[in-house]
Amino acid sequence: MARQQLQVLNALDVAKTQLYHFTAIVIAGMGFFTDAYDLFAISLVTKLLGRIYYTHDGALKPGTLPPGVSSAVTGVALVGTLLGQLFFGWLGDKMGRKKVYGVTLVLMVVCSLASGLSFGSTPKGVMATLCLFRFWLGFGIGGDYPLSATIMSEYANKKTRGAFIAAVFAMQGFGILTSGIVALIVSASFDHAYNAPTYEQNAALSTVPQADYIWRIILMFGAVPAALTFYWRMKMPETARYTALVAKNAKQAVQDMAKVLNVELEAEEEKLEKIAERPANSFGLFSREFLRRHGLHLLGTCTTWFLLDIAYYSNNLFQKDIFSAVGWIPPAQKMNAVHEVYRIARAQTLIALCSTVPGYWFTVAFIDIIGRFAIQLMGFFFMTVFMFALAIPYNHWTHKENRIGFIVIYSLTFFFSNFGPNATTFVVPAEIFPARLRSTCHGISAAAGKAGAIVGAFGFLYAAQPKDPSKRDAGYPAGIGVKYSLIVLGCVNALGILFTFLVPEPNGKSLEEASGENELDADEITEQTAPSHRTVPV
Repeated sequence: MARQQLQVLNALDVAKTQLYHFTAIVIAGMGFFTDAYDLFAISLVTKLLGRIYYTHDGALKPGTLPPGVSSAVTGVALVGTLLGQLFFGWLGDKMGRKKVYGVTLVLMVVCSLASGLSFGSTPKGVMATLCLFRFWLGFGIGGDYPLSATIMSEYANKKTRGAFIAAVFAMQGFGILTSGIVALIVSASFDHAYNAPTYEQNAALSTVPQADYIWRIILMFGAVPAALTFYWRMKMPETARYTALVAKNAKQAVQDMAKVLNVELEAEEEKLEKIAERPANSFGLFSREFLRRHGLHLLGTCTTWFLLDIAYYSNNLFQKDIFSAVGWIPPAQKMNAVHEVYRIARAQTLIALCSTVPGYWFTVAFIDIIGRFAIQLMGFFFMTVFMFALAIPYNHWTHKENRIGFIVIYSLTFFFSNFGPNATTFVVPAEIFPARLRSTCHGISAAAGKAGAIVGAFGFLYAAQPKDPSKRDAGYPAGIGVKYSLIVLGCVNALGILFTFLVPEPNGKSLEEASGENELDADEITEQTAPSHRTVPV
C-alpha cells in the first residue's frame, strides 16, 4: 500500500517530455562524453608512448611500454575513478547534487590539459607526471557517474526515465568515437607533414621528434567538451527530490520546479514533515533496515557492474592488441610511429561507429518498452555466446581469410554490451535506492564496476600474452594467450546472467515506489484500514 506522493514529485513523474529534459540530457551527457574520451583515448597512444620513450638502438622491434609502466598509464585513471565514485557519491547525498557537480567538471578540464603537458627530462619523469594527472582526471570522472545518473533520474518523468538516463550514458559512445576521430585527424596530419620510413626501413627515422606532440594533443582535447558545459551545469537548479526529501525544504523544491515545469505547485510542508518523521525514511546505509530492504539490491548492482566491466574494459582498452593478434593491424615494425597511431585509431573508430554507438541508442529506444531486466539478461547472454564463438575456434579466426568474420563477431560483443548491461548497470542504481542514499549507492555500485575494470585492464594485459617468447611484448611473462583470455571473459559474462536476478525491475514506477520510500508502515496501514467507530442513533 503506497502513501500519497508529494505534489511537486508527482508533477515531475507525470510531466510531458519537454525542453528541460533534453537540456539536462545534454548537460549531464557532455560529462560522460568527456569521461569516455579521456578514459579510452589513452589506448590510442600507448603504442606511440612506447616508441618515443622506450625504443632502444638496434632492437628488432619498436619500443613498447614496460609492463609496470603500461599497467600504470592504462590503469591509474581507473583507480582514480573508483575513488572519485565513492567520494563524490557520498558527497552528493551530503551536500546536494548541484554543489558538487561543478567541482568534478573543473577537475576533468584541468587534468585533461595537464595530462598533455606532462613534463620531465627522462621517460620515467614523463610517465610519472602523466600518471599523476591521469589519477586526478579519473577522480573527477568518478564523481560524474553517481551525480549525472542521480540528477537525470530525479529530473525525469516516470514514463521515459530509463531512456533519459540511458541517453546520458549513451554519450559515452560519442566520446569513444570522437577520441578515434581526433586521433585519426591528428595522426593523418602529422603523417602527411612528416613522411617517415617504417621501422624496418630506418628505425631511427621512423619516429619523428614531432610525434611527441600527437599524444599530447589527443589527450588535451578532452578538456574542450567539458569546459563548454561548465556554465550550464552551474545554472541547473538542485533536484526537487534532494531539496524536498533530503534537505527537507519543500518551499525551495516547489520554487525550483515551478520554473522548470511552468506550473503552479503547492509546497505541502506539513505533508513533508510527516514523511520525514517516519522511521522508514530515516535508516542509514549501515543499518539492519537498509540490509533488509536493499541489501540484495546493492549486491546485485555491484556484482553485475563488476563482472560487466571486467569484460568491457578488457575489450576496449586492448582492442589494439586483439587487432594486432588477428593481423588487422600490421606488425609494428612494418609501420612508422605516426602511421601506427592512425591504424589503431581507424580500427577503434570503425568498431565504435558500427557497434558501440548503435548499441547505446538501441538501449535508449527500448529500455522503457521491454525493461531493464530483459535488456541486461539478453546483453550478458549474447556477450557470453559471442565471446565463446571467438575463443573456441580462435585459431580459425587468425587465418587471413577469416579475419573479417572475427571483427564482425568481436563488434557484436560491443553491441550487446551497450544494448545490455553496460547501460542498464548505470541506469538501475539511480532508480532503486532512497533519495538520501541514492548518490552514495550509485557511487558504490559504480566503484565495484571500476574494480572490475581494473581487474580487466591489468589482468588482460598479462593474461593475453602468448607463450611463444618471440610473439610476446618485451618484459612480459608468458600468459594464457588471447584464446584462453576470451574464454575467461565468456565465463565472467555467464556469471553476470546469474547475478542479474538480484536486481529488481523499476520500469514504470516512480522513484519513490521503486525505492520503497512511499510505502506505509504497518501501523499506518492499520490506521487507514480500521473501521471508523461511530455512534449509531437508537
